[in-house]
Amino acid sequence: MKKVILTIATAALFSVNVFAADGGKKGNEASANVSYNVVQEFTADFADAQNVTWTVNKNCQKAEFIENGVHRTAFYSPTGDYLGVTQIVSYDAIPAKSQKLIAEAYKGYTPANVIVYQANEAVNDDIDPTSYFVDLKSNAHEVLVRVTSSGNLDFFRQVK
Repeated sequence: MKKVILTIATAALFSVNVFAADGGKKGNEASANVSYNVVQEFTADFADAQNVTWTVNKNCQKAEFIENGVHRTAFYSPTGDYLGVTQIVSYDAIPAKSQKLIAEAYKGYTPANVIVYQANEAVNDDIDPTSYFVDLKSNAHEVLVRVTSSGNLDFFRQVK
């Protein structure tokens, strides 16, 4: 389950980049495949959601939307369980301890994007309730690191 959550967070990071790159123009061709229960739960959880775009694949059902002027992405399992929600935040939103760890461990890297993932602990209580995924870029490389709710830093993935 932890791999699914981390995969979702990574997908969210890249989907936000794609969303920004194409001006937010996306089709809603997958909306017919979204389960009725997920749509009902989403509507209850995110009553103020606007411009909802659904994507369904074998790993999850994903809703990208705008809520109170903020682009967010909610994730549901194939069986309809709410997994969590992501959104872009500023680098200053991560704990100061983590910022210091990043500066020490990734000298020469600049933070590009930060996505916060707020997990549904009812589905999996082994996962951190809040994780930050920080995209760090240098001239030669790009990496994705995860900041845990306790402020610890984990290498997540080499992007470039």
